Amino acid sequence: MQGNWALAKKRPGLEQRARIVQAIRSFFVSNNFLEVETPHRLPGNAPEAHIDAVQSDGWFLHTSPELCMKRLLAAGYPRLFQICRCWRAEERGSRHLPEFTMLEWYAAHCDYHALMHHCEALLAALLPLGALHYQGQAIDLSPPWERITVAEAFDRFGSLSLEQALAENRFDEIIALEIEPRLGIQRPTFLIEYPGELAALARRHPMRPHVAERFELYIAGLELANAFSELTDPLEQRQRFADEEATRQRAGKPAYPSPEKFLQELGAMPEAAGIALGLDRLVMLLTNASTIDEVVAFTPELL
Repeated sequence: MQGNWALAKKRPGLEQRARIVQAIRSFFVSNNFLEVETPHRLPGNAPEAHIDAVQSDGWFLHTSPELCMKRLLAAGYPRLFQICRCWRAEERGSRHLPEFTMLEWYAAHCDYHALMHHCEALLAALLPLGALHYQGQAIDLSPPWERITVAEAFDRFGSLSLEQALAENRFDEIIALEIEPRLGIQRPTFLIEYPGELAALARRHPMRPHVAERFELYIAGLELANAFSELTDPLEQRQRFADEEATRQRAGKPAYPSPEKFLQELGAMPEAAGIALGLDRLVMLLTNASTIDEVVAFTPELL
């Protein structure tokens, strides 16, 4: 019989991955987070214009566990984390897989600033020497990490201002091609205060409502996490979902049913913050892997 060399040569990396996952679990358990499991198959996901779910027998595989985890927050669970598989249609590249692993955690009675401290503490637990060496780059992990606003990033690195990029519908293009590659190069960067129209499920800043309490974390030019102070107003969230669904339908994308049970329970959710971190990408950074294919056992092409 002939063995599969492509799988066999991944063993050292997969062993490292297993140790990383164990260390992540230990970090959250030691900080009084409850590990939970929520369904992977849902009647509908939170509608997002640029994320397409995979259909599953009339329902959808979840693109994130956020809706169910927030329902647990609303039911009185104060600190939660989950490591789970997620699916997003037509996402494939050196840093993307259509089926990938997400680490999400949520904490009641805190905001997105607390999540920044959580990120700093998590990386300190995983790399206690305080430094990361990735693809020839030395990255200083000592806190506090860099924090820059989206508007500042456009002024510093973009060929257009933030206002121009939004007006010309080129925000994602400028972020991906001009700004992201220059973030988190010498030390991790929190890109904060996204425009209000890109708030997603984040609440608006109480003093500056034109921006949302949202950040993305970048290390070595790699987007690692997306975080919010959570919106808890069900009426505003319903309108945002309707706006996103209308954008999807104008683009000819399939309709998603409204997540009614989530919306009904959202008003009971306390002030909270939540974050989604791509675990495969984190493993890439910690194992010095150049592509996401190196840190998973099976890619779609091996099935």
